[in-house]
Amino acid sequence: MSSGKKTPAKAATKKAPVKVKAAKAASGKSAKAAGTEAQAAPIPPDLLALRERIDGIDRHIQQLIAERAQFANQVGKAKGKLAAAVDYYRPEREAQVLRRVVDRNDGPLNDEVLVRLFREIMSACLAQQEPLKIGYLGPEGTHSQQAVYKHFGHSIHGLPLGSIEEVFQEVEAGHADFGVVPVENSTQGTIQSTLDMFLTSKLKICGEVELRVHQHLLSRSGRIEDIERVYSHPQSFAQCKAWLRQYLPKAEKIAVGSNAEAARRARSADDAAAIAGISAANVYGLKSIAGPIEDRPDNTTRFLVLGRELFPTSGNDRTSLLVFIKDQPGALHHVLAPFARHGLSMNRIESRPGHTGLWQYAFFIDVGGHVDDEAMRRALDELDEYAQEVKVLGSYPVAIA
Repeated sequence: MSSGKKTPAKAATKKAPVKVKAAKAASGKSAKAAGTEAQAAPIPPDLLALRERIDGIDRHIQQLIAERAQFANQVGKAKGKLAAAVDYYRPEREAQVLRRVVDRNDGPLNDEVLVRLFREIMSACLAQQEPLKIGYLGPEGTHSQQAVYKHFGHSIHGLPLGSIEEVFQEVEAGHADFGVVPVENSTQGTIQSTLDMFLTSKLKICGEVELRVHQHLLSRSGRIEDIERVYSHPQSFAQCKAWLRQYLPKAEKIAVGSNAEAARRARSADDAAAIAGISAANVYGLKSIAGPIEDRPDNTTRFLVLGRELFPTSGNDRTSLLVFIKDQPGALHHVLAPFARHGLSMNRIESRPGHTGLWQYAFFIDVGGHVDDEAMRRALDELDEYAQEVKVLGSYPVAIA
């Protein structure tokens, strides 16, 4: 039996129609521009002037975007009839455009927001020719898919694939124009399966994406007290182990191939949950119980963009090398010394079994600069004297915002 006392929620519901009616009256008055008196208070003239100014800017922005798309179309025609959409895509040119966006930015929007807006404009303009086909570690809702959208925009055709190996294979076969694969996480280190693929693959790295990764606990019911088992990728379990130890110490932890696969499984039972990004909740109809739940707030994953060719310099690049060393004293020192002599900054070095013989190793090295730079060419020439084999995996623009 009701007490007759209105709750805050009911009171708010009761007032809602009045607000809608007032908004309609104000909208009608602004549309007539001089009309009859409305029941609601009139919109102040200075507010009307601001809205009209914004409407004018919106029209101008739309006209400029249409003009840009027309010029992009003309650029495509100037290049002549090319084989496919991939032939129109120039990652070094996009990087240069986005860096100028950042350099011009005086606020109030931050660099990341402006880069995202311009990326989408360029993505839509490029798709006039034909949408790029991008392979990534699927299914839908993975962080790899988020990395695809961050780098290429949404005007692409995404190809969710079952494994990192499949991403390499589909790009090599030409079924995908580019691929996006994770290579390292700021808290959990290198994804070894990605590095191992480069030992035999002929693909080139033509871009990188840095994605801030936020993990959420997702379930069908949205109640943590229901959870008896949690699905997730092993990397995500490692990124959230302190949180799980505190809040779900008795829950069974079941590793799966991707966080999207975890979300797909969790949607089938109320006692199951998944650790995944919030986008997976939207794709698979789950509720967020808690998040972000990663142990480190700066949790970031670096992704590589895979293609079939090297691209020219963008002016701020990184080169990835695979170096097989000769078994001799001081071999690693001899390999690294040329970079120091020519003023090249080494960003990362990691060893992996070389698959060329027992106890033979290969070194993955990231160096600042492009393979066409004079300093890089001289360093690589000197490197040949001490290395058994040097493989240029790619020279590509440094990640932007």
